[in-house]
Formats: sequence, structure tokens, C-alpha cells
Amino acid sequence: MIPPRLGHPHLGLGIGLRTVHFGHILEHRPAVDWFEIISENFMDSQGRPRHVLRQIAERYPLVMHGVSLSIGSVDPLDMEYLRRLKALASEIKPLWISDHVCWTGVAGRNTHDLLPIPLTEESLRHVVERIRIVQDVLERPFVFENPSTYVGFTGSTMPEWEFLTRMARDADCGLLLDVNNVYVSSVNHDFDPEEFIRSVPHERVVQFHIAGHTNRHTHLIDTHDSPVIDPVWKLYRLAHELTGGVSTLLEWDAKIPPFPEVHAEVLKARRHLAADWTDPDPEPMEPESPGGSGVSCPLHHIVAEVL
Repeated sequence: MIPPRLGHPHLGLGIGLRTVHFGHILEHRPAVDWFEIISENFMDSQGRPRHVLRQIAERYPLVMHGVSLSIGSVDPLDMEYLRRLKALASEIKPLWISDHVCWTGVAGRNTHDLLPIPLTEESLRHVVERIRIVQDVLERPFVFENPSTYVGFTGSTMPEWEFLTRMARDADCGLLLDVNNVYVSSVNHDFDPEEFIRSVPHERVVQFHIAGHTNRHTHLIDTHDSPVIDPVWKLYRLAHELTGGVSTLLEWDAKIPPFPEVHAEVLKARRHLAADWTDPDPEPMEPESPGGSGVSCPLHHIVAEVL
């Protein structure tokens, strides 16, 4: 199989497609490079959401991003879920499909949260085997994102970036490097975020995510409800330099502002990539995390260590 990075185009700067922006997009046809959809929001929907999605798919490149694959679970892979995922992909023809390196449930129950996996040899073999099956079923390479994490396992034997590197190589899959998640996890677990960015296999990175988060003083929460802060932009610039630049997607899932404001936020990437960096100010206090509408990348609310 050709390494995924070589087979995926650089789409430019994109935005997560959210229902509150449907009317604006259809009326104004904004000059957005591409959109990313949450797969579960459309897999089983018909009516207006699917009708709008078809119209947008005719005008813009699309990517599908899921939150329920549960690649790290010990439950059997949900073949019915994969069938529906494949059917949606056949209809709208996304340029790639992604999900998270996590588990989302057990015993057939979905927690609707992105739960961390133990970073061990056994876990790595388990995830790699399941990724190979997913790619065979979907008949395409898959792309996996590093989630933000708030708990860790004392039994873990390797850092997350080593796990991702070996996973991508052994499963022959792509990586979605969520730069905000790297920053959030680095604060929660006290590691160097630049080491993470420098250590992943850059030739495997297909896409970036950037987003805002909430500062709880003792920990950060990946809320996707505010502008991107300077330390995350700095990490994004480093990731862009090391990879040569890949498709970049802004996530905004709660307290969603009007479309032009969201679009303006992702366009800041051009300025940050061109600007000379100085040491950023300390991270500002951010608002309480709100609730959202629809399915988005789930939030987490604790920092602890799991035995």
C-alpha cells in the first residue's frame, strides 16, 4: 500500500461542518477550501441534513471524521457500524475517513466519550490488528487522531508518540495530528508538547486539527468552544514545518459563533505561519465549558491516573 500521506491531497484550510451554518453555506457559498463532517451525524440521518450534505458535497471537498469506531475496545468490531460508514462514504465520496485512537464503550454500550488506552505492547498489537480489519472492510486507508487525555495507566510502557509511530507503521495507516490535543494532554500529563510533535512520523500525517480549549487551572479540557490560543498556534507552526504542511481543520463545537467568525479563525493560520514568533503570553483564563448540539468530539472532565 502506498503510504497514506502520498495518496492524500493537501486541501488547504477547512472548517468542521455544523448544522447552525447550513443556511449561510447554502446561501453564500463561502470561499472555504473544504469541510469535515462528524460521520455519526449523517450515517443514519435523511431528510434535510442529508439533503444539505449532498449539496455541499457537490461544491466542496469533504472528509469524514468519526467518534464511535472504538478501535481500542476489547468488544468485537461493530461490523454494522462499518457497513453504514462505508455506505455514507460511497455516497458522498470523502477524500479520507478518520477516527480516534481510543475506546468508546464496552459490553455493547457506547459511553459517548473518547477514553484512553493503555500504551503497551499488548494494546499496540490489538489496535494494529483491528485497524487492518477496518481498512480491509472499508477498502481504503484509514486515518487516526491522537485524542486529548485526562487519565493515564500506570502499566503503560511507552509514550504516546512512540505508540502512534509504531501503530501507523505496523498498520499502514495515516495520522490526524490534533495539535490542540497535544497541548491539552501535555499540560494534563506534564510532558513536552514539542517532543510529541517532533517524534511522530511526519510522512504519515495526513491532516491537522486546531481548536480552542478551557483552562480549569489544574487541567485543560478540550471543549472546542473558543479561539485557538498562541501556544497552540506555535505548536501548529512547528508541525507545519516538520511535515511540509498538510490539510488543516478548525474545530468549533460549542458556543458556535456566526460562520464568518469561524472562517476568520482558521484563516489566522496563514498569518501565524508567516509571522515571527515571540514567547507567547501565559495562557489566559477561559470560560466555563458549555454544552453543545449534535455529536461532536466528546468532552472529558477529570484528571487522574488509572491503576
